Amino acid sequence: MSVVVGYVATPEGASALDAALTEARRRGVPLVVVLSERGQRFGSEPSDLEQNVQEVTARLADTGVPFEVRQTARGRDVADDIIGAAVEQSAELIVIGLRRRSPVGKLILGSNAQRILLDAPCPVLAVKPQPA
Repeated sequence: MSVVVGYVATPEGASALDAALTEARRRGVPLVVVLSERGQRFGSEPSDLEQNVQEVTARLADTGVPFEVRQTARGRDVADDIIGAAVEQSAELIVIGLRRRSPVGKLILGSNAQRILLDAPCPVLAVKPQPA
């Protein structure tokens, strides 16, 4: 049993990580962070992804909640990685961050959130970023 969270280094990702940590602590289960390289696709270096792993690890290190940080495999679908982790870990909950997108953006880019919501083997908690 665990809580699985999809994380990208964005405000949405930070809100999802916070909510997932709260749920893992409340349920007394480990947290599995699936860190996506998709947030790095706009010209960032691989070292930026490693820095994100280190930042998430540092953020969770003193929480008292057991955790694991996984990186998505290059070329794999993020939704598949999150759903796969949930199945493998017998997750009680998946947590994802949501952001607003235009209808055209949804059509062109697809919706990982929609795939996760529809195909998840457990309940999904979708959170929005905290207001600025």
